Amino acid sequence: MSLRKEKAARLKIAVLEYMIKLIGKKPFDDLYVDDICSKVKISKVTLFKYFPTKEDILSYYFRVWCLRRSVELFEKPREGVQGIYFLFDKLSEDYELHPGIILSLVAYLSNPKRPPKPFPLKPEEKRLLFPNKPDVQSIDIVSLDQMFEKFALEAVFKKEITKTASTKDITYLLAALFYGSVVNLHLNQIDPTRIFLRRNVELLLKGLH
Repeated sequence: MSLRKEKAARLKIAVLEYMIKLIGKKPFDDLYVDDICSKVKISKVTLFKYFPTKEDILSYYFRVWCLRRSVELFEKPREGVQGIYFLFDKLSEDYELHPGIILSLVAYLSNPKRPPKPFPLKPEEKRLLFPNKPDVQSIDIVSLDQMFEKFALEAVFKKEITKTASTKDITYLLAALFYGSVVNLHLNQIDPTRIFLRRNVELLLKGLH
């Protein structure tokens, strides 16, 4: 990769990493651009060159989240119901580590002003995120909805889901449960998250079987 592209990729990843470190369990609204710039040692002008708004860092986080899931599923494929459980287990892990980020991400995704397209992730960034995986460029980033749709179709094919419903409708149900569970976890201060999410998925799948 060229030095210019590598520098840009490293800067964007550094911004993401410091956002995660600075937030901890705090809400995203409590994160200040000045703090990020101070940690990464860049100006506001430079930051906004790559992230036009502070919320774009959340969009970038979500894109990287989907990349990580895509790589994990490439290395250890899962199908049908097991794939669905996998995604909810990953949500549980990240919520326990960074509830402020996950809650803010759900709020961001529901904002009507949010751009419809995912935040771009360039080849240089994929290489830096997975330095020990030389074939990472061959792995396509699959969106959360696409992953749910694939697993739903496989679950129907394997007869893990037997109710008559379109794959698209099942995908919408899973997405609603995914995002809605985050709000429920926060409102009711539920712990442990993994058991709660697993139970929710089991109840939904039971209704579809």
